[in-house]
Amino acid sequence: MRYLSAIFCLLAAPLTAHPHVFVETGLKLVRGQNGMVEGVEVTWRYDELYSLLVLEDMGLDDDFDGKLTQVEMAELDGFDLKWIEGFEGDLYATSAEGKLALGPPKNRGTSIEKGQIVTRHFRALEHSAKTLSLKAFDPTYYTAYDLGLGIDLPGGCEAKVIKADLDAAKRLEAELLGDDVDNPEADYPEVGEEFADEIIVTCAPAS
Repeated sequence: MRYLSAIFCLLAAPLTAHPHVFVETGLKLVRGQNGMVEGVEVTWRYDELYSLLVLEDMGLDDDFDGKLTQVEMAELDGFDLKWIEGFEGDLYATSAEGKLALGPPKNRGTSIEKGQIVTRHFRALEHSAKTLSLKAFDPTYYTAYDLGLGIDLPGGCEAKVIKADLDAAKRLEAELLGDDVDNPEADYPEVGEEFADEIIVTCAPAS
């Protein structure tokens, strides 16, 4: 996640405090006329604390009733799509040919549900694919993504979820941290992928 100003207050936490932000993720696969996957609609539902920090940082919801005016919603809409150069959107796709690039995000709307900010955006695949792998993760593990909002597949497609080996991920995390666990100036190891479930999507040829 790359909306940082609202969470600067969390940066002083020790390395072992990772992750700081929790995001429930939903993935809706979009199939083209050729029967292959051509894009993904991504839904992010942020945890309540992060949602509150974002609203406070942006000066929204001053009465703390969890309801924004139309003007405030317009200001909030797209807040998490102002990506810095090099940020890959915490979504990674691969096919048999290797890494599949994803296009820039196209805003599909923002809402607030029970105190949590929910955003949606669409990303086109550079090349359509019949079979592909998807992983949602922040390499630095500052943000933890799960698939709590599910996977929405078009007809003719099926998905297999390979769960992350969390015990192995935690062992690697501890090994890489080593003596830097209590050093606030040390860089956190890029272990986010180790905590990520993998989704294998396969679509039948168009009839």
